[in-house]
Amino acid sequence: MYGYDFRNYAYPSIRRRIWHRVNAWRLGSISALQEKVLHDARSMESLLSSLIINVTEMYRDPELFLAFRKLVVPVLRTYPFIRIWHAGCSTGEEVLSMAILLHEEGLYDKARIYATDISEEVLNRAREAVFPLRKMQDYTRNYLLAGGTGGFSEYYAVKNEEVHFHRFLLDNVVFAQHNLVTDQSFNEFNVIFCRNVLIYFNKTLQDQVHRLFYESLSPLGILALGTRESINFSHHADDYEALDSREKLYRKIR
Repeated sequence: MYGYDFRNYAYPSIRRRIWHRVNAWRLGSISALQEKVLHDARSMESLLSSLIINVTEMYRDPELFLAFRKLVVPVLRTYPFIRIWHAGCSTGEEVLSMAILLHEEGLYDKARIYATDISEEVLNRAREAVFPLRKMQDYTRNYLLAGGTGGFSEYYAVKNEEVHFHRFLLDNVVFAQHNLVTDQSFNEFNVIFCRNVLIYFNKTLQDQVHRLFYESLSPLGILALGTRESINFSHHADDYEALDSREKLYRKIR
């Protein structure tokens, strides 16, 4: 009814989260949950928020972004235009991290960042680019470890215990709803970031998404995965070489 398909998500996690919502609403059965979400779209939105993991932070795993600066940015400088896809962008922290990195490397003006997620709710939060002030100490540390070349506080303004990132960082960002399970490729990209998303899929769905990314990457395009993810054992393992196997940076070679 709503167009979501969780059949190939990791079953133990999905089962646990469904029962969490059943108990939170004091429904007592899966049938009662089904009836509720079929007749109330807002309840479906709440269920969706329980099923989708939105854990992220700016410059998460800063060593990856440092490796990206050293190994990928020099290649991107040779391109007339750059297209980057952040698949499963959540609330946008990683997208802003990339925008700042490209800005500091003088590449932002010739880049277009596509930020997609299954949830329109989290995309709306990403479009706002507003985060709690209490997170900035950790984000600043990550920024410096990731090779940041300026003052991190220059990129935002503080208002009532919140930070509002400057809007120019979103000038070249396109936010759109996209479901990795059901939707197809929509462009050709030089870089695809999909970090800590595949770990929630079973092997069948992982292979499907790897095929989607392979078809969406340009020749010599870069794929960045999460720390617990790998291109190994996928059907496209031989189609990539590792730029940095520890940081899960891969280059499409055929």
